[in-house]
Amino acid sequence: MYSLVITTKSIALKDVSTLVSWLSQLIATPSLSREEEQTAALIEGWLQDGGLSPQRHGNNVWVASPHNQAGLPTVLLNSHHDTVKPNAGYTRDPFAPAVDDGKLYGLGSNDAGGCLMCLLATFLHFVEQPLAGVNLVFAASAEEEISGKGGMEALFPQLPNIDVAIVGEPTLGQLAVAEKGLMVIDAVAPGRSGHAAREEGDNALYRALDDIAWLRQFEFPQQSAWLGKVKATATIIQAGSQHNVVPAECTFTLDVRTTDASSNQEVLGILQKHMHSTLTPRSTRLQPSGIPAEHPLVQAGLAMGREAYGSPTLSDQALIPVPSLKMGPGDSARSHTADEFIWVHELERGHQDYVQLLTGFAERLVKP
Repeated sequence: MYSLVITTKSIALKDVSTLVSWLSQLIATPSLSREEEQTAALIEGWLQDGGLSPQRHGNNVWVASPHNQAGLPTVLLNSHHDTVKPNAGYTRDPFAPAVDDGKLYGLGSNDAGGCLMCLLATFLHFVEQPLAGVNLVFAASAEEEISGKGGMEALFPQLPNIDVAIVGEPTLGQLAVAEKGLMVIDAVAPGRSGHAAREEGDNALYRALDDIAWLRQFEFPQQSAWLGKVKATATIIQAGSQHNVVPAECTFTLDVRTTDASSNQEVLGILQKHMHSTLTPRSTRLQPSGIPAEHPLVQAGLAMGREAYGSPTLSDQALIPVPSLKMGPGDSARSHTADEFIWVHELERGHQDYVQLLTGFAERLVKP
């Protein structure tokens, strides 16, 4: 059994109790998105107590291993410390951590405090027992739950050169090798107003419906081996002001879930080519992501007996512009649910998994 007992400039692995203690402190410190100042200070303090020199950018905290060497591949160990707001279904105090029947309850315990603590434990493990041939950077990011611009998007340019990332999210320890991206598109179908009784004008509502009907039957040419087809869905439509006036404009909204087979910009270009409405994306920044199956990090995970899959949920992977693997303790199905929890044994296993994954990755880098 593992955990971390930290004193000044000393790190020792003993049992899982300290991981539980750390995560409990994290749960007890409210850290809603854009309000993570206190948990950022907490994480920064833990790293300083371990004799390290963390850096802070907004509410993001990161630190490079003191053993890093120029020219070696660098792995980013990342998870987030912000949470969603607790929903009305909680029967427990979301900020009062409690261990009950092997479960640690509390807001953010599963998503993604458990992953964050296990990654921190892994980073500190390799500070004490250096991993040959690999550089490590640990980063606790803010604003992940809202894909905020003050989170990973602001943090990543501050980091040393990163070659690959492990993103800690609850995956039941399996390997999410691809993740869907997201675009929200505002569409405007133009027309010309007129009196409905005299069949005057050019009905913008009909123009919009023609585009939506095309969209319903269209299949994007690129398909992902892990995530299947790009999914574009009309979700909001609005036109007209009174019953006897042909609308001169119809607006509608598209929710577009992209895959690692094509970028957001490529998908947008296809839609703009075929649809007559004017399409304006609110943002193209939440990109799909993927990592090749032959990548040594994926191969190390497969050698552990883990399964690879494509994830439909967004994470900081969308804002990390290098190959990344999403993996961690906990279950995505528990995220954002009332009375959120993580099993204590998942914390212990999560730390062990990360150590084994990185060890296997390093070994593959030195094999001829």
